[in-house]
Amino acid sequence: MKITKVVVGLLEENCYVLEKDKQVIVVDPGDEYERIKKVIGHKKVAGVLITHNHFDHVGALEEFDPNLVYKYDNLEEGEHTIGPFNFEVIYTPGHTKDSVSYYFKEDNILFDGDFVFCLGIGRCDLDDGDYKEMMRSIEKIKKYPKDMTICPGHGNHTTLAYEMERSLYFKRGNNE
Repeated sequence: MKITKVVVGLLEENCYVLEKDKQVIVVDPGDEYERIKKVIGHKKVAGVLITHNHFDHVGALEEFDPNLVYKYDNLEEGEHTIGPFNFEVIYTPGHTKDSVSYYFKEDNILFDGDFVFCLGIGRCDLDDGDYKEMMRSIEKIKKYPKDMTICPGHGNHTTLAYEMERSLYFKRGNNE
């Protein structure tokens, strides 16, 4: 799977275009549709995955066919297939009550929106954020392969091993 990161909008949100067999999945099209469209080119859009409903992750959503949009409220947790893409939906509340992450096992990569950043986590002090839920989500994600790459909604990618080794949030566990 080919992955292209397109940094969009004032908050520099990471939109990801995943390509396989001349089809693409777009993860969190936050803004600047024309830039995203250039990356898509003439490839078929198989789906659009949304990690949570904050404006910086959905700003260009209206440009896509609504029948191709998959998000927290219309995808069950577990295994899914869209076109040539196989992935797992993981509920990861904390930043928002309905945050989800998408794990592509074949490539050992997680697209997690504002769940985990390199040495950080998404804000839990906003309207529907919950720090205790965030800590439970972190405990849940620790069960995945340690060499899993995490592609966050902002900033650089990281790995689960790196976060478990260095992040205070991963070291605190569920006790805080």
